[in-house]
Amino acid sequence: MNHPKSPTGIGRPRAFDAEEALEKALRVFWEKGYEGTSMNDLTAAMGINRPSLYAAFGNKESLFRKALARYTEGPAAYVKTALSLPTARQTAEALLQGAVEMMANPDHPRGCFAIQSALACGDEAAPVRDELVSARCSTLVALEDRFQRAQKAGEFPKGTDPARLARYIATVMQGMSVQAASGTTVEDLRGIAEQAMLAWPS
Repeated sequence: MNHPKSPTGIGRPRAFDAEEALEKALRVFWEKGYEGTSMNDLTAAMGINRPSLYAAFGNKESLFRKALARYTEGPAAYVKTALSLPTARQTAEALLQGAVEMMANPDHPRGCFAIQSALACGDEAAPVRDELVSARCSTLVALEDRFQRAQKAGEFPKGTDPARLARYIATVMQGMSVQAASGTTVEDLRGIAEQAMLAWPS
């Protein structure tokens, strides 16, 4: 039986789509969390064997880091967009509404990937847990910086604490993720976002 040849004339199996495989890995980690995901789960979802997975993505931890980067650039890209909006209030509203839309998207598992993946992480998964904590801290720092710039621009009334306000918004978003993963409806998530904005300093 003749096998198809590559352009160089050397016969080899058809390469898998690495981007598609990574997208499938992201979904598995999102649904099951880091520790709850096995290598068998990953190879089955990605449609590749272990040698191919290791060759393309490294070990499980390395694959997870690539999935986290894909999540940040894809489903969670609304965060970067929100931080670039003209006013602090617009930023906060866009973050909360963006979180609702992402968590309610039927094409995604419920909740936030970064929150879900960190749940029940034991000592062996400490590097991954630390990576997720670092990612959340980076977002918080960026939000604090955005609100501090807004304060200097005169957007807040006297006495507003930008750091406290940033932590409040971040905490609401994280709580919404837990609620979403527990089956909270889209309408209720939107209600949480709207309620949170009632506490906006004015």
